[in-house]
Amino acid sequence: MTALGFGRHDHAACIGDALAAAEGECAARKLRLTPVRRRVLEMLLEEHRALGAYDILERLGAEGLGSQPPVAYRALDFLVTNGFAHKIERLNAYVACAHPGEGHAPAFMICRVCASVAEAPSSPMSGELDRAAREAGFEIERAVVEVEGVCPGCRAEGAH
Repeated sequence: MTALGFGRHDHAACIGDALAAAEGECAARKLRLTPVRRRVLEMLLEEHRALGAYDILERLGAEGLGSQPPVAYRALDFLVTNGFAHKIERLNAYVACAHPGEGHAPAFMICRVCASVAEAPSSPMSGELDRAAREAGFEIERAVVEVEGVCPGCRAEGAH
């Protein structure tokens, strides 16, 4: 599993592949990918940056898909619960999962200049954090790894 978000790639194929993977997962798990849920996932896939619930709600409203907060929050909850999106705690926003259907503990790299977000594999349950938790008698159930810095594009432009 590699990091996704900062490198150049065929973005149309990226979106198409992710939507096809989500549709396949939903069919296999007998989940309903409603038009609103699908559209929210598309919105998250359109850019490799996090979107807040109200940004999504504004777009949904403009497209006639609902303008009440529960519309966006229910769709986001479905996507996060089923592994199609992640919540970026630091930004209180959401990104599409770069590796749907794969069990993983992602780490997020957030560019403080352009706000792009890349997802990379992480293993917080098998390093120093896990060792410290075990020594304290603590059982880790969930870990969120988020780091902030400057992406390659912004570094190349000299934006620090």
